[in-house]
Amino acid sequence: MRTDERIAVAMAELLRRQGYAATGIKQVVEASGAPIGSLYHHFPRGKRAVAEAALRQSGAAYGELVASLLAPYDDIAAGIEAAFTAAADDIEQTGWVNMCPVGTVAGEVVDVEPELGAVAAEVFEGWIEGGTALFRERGLTDDDARALITAVISALEGAFVLSRTLRSRDPLIAAGRGIAAYARELVADPVVRSG
Repeated sequence: MRTDERIAVAMAELLRRQGYAATGIKQVVEASGAPIGSLYHHFPRGKRAVAEAALRQSGAAYGELVASLLAPYDDIAAGIEAAFTAAADDIEQTGWVNMCPVGTVAGEVVDVEPELGAVAAEVFEGWIEGGTALFRERGLTDDDARALITAVISALEGAFVLSRTLRSRDPLIAAGRGIAAYARELVADPVVRSG
């Protein structure tokens, strides 16, 4: 792994665990194993630039992860429930560590760090576009595919917060069931849905 990638990965992990404000450059240097001079060589604008790269890099990885969890299922609803169950397993096994650095940072800094907020919005929009394409390939209309992936992301991010706070997998399981029910409605006969 290149030095800049190692630095971004270390920052993403720190953002996921403790957020932007609590993450210092010295922690990133220690976690990445890169000299501080290398950090500033690759990211001359410092902490914010590293965080931007970390959000983009981890955002791309998380987008691929969600797609890979949903892709094996012909039944959209079953894939959604499986993805939420996998998320519940992961958050429980990590000791309720926050799962998504993008959601963590977006909620924390969108109003005080507009550049990072813009990067988080860019990542979320990429997830929405990718998910829309996936669900469109499964037969949903553009509008329904976009609505469903937006609901999936919204429910997942919100359920992460509740699961972590309550130290319970129940919010993720409940959110998965609810979004799966919505998915079943969308794939049902459109006449029934609109009537």
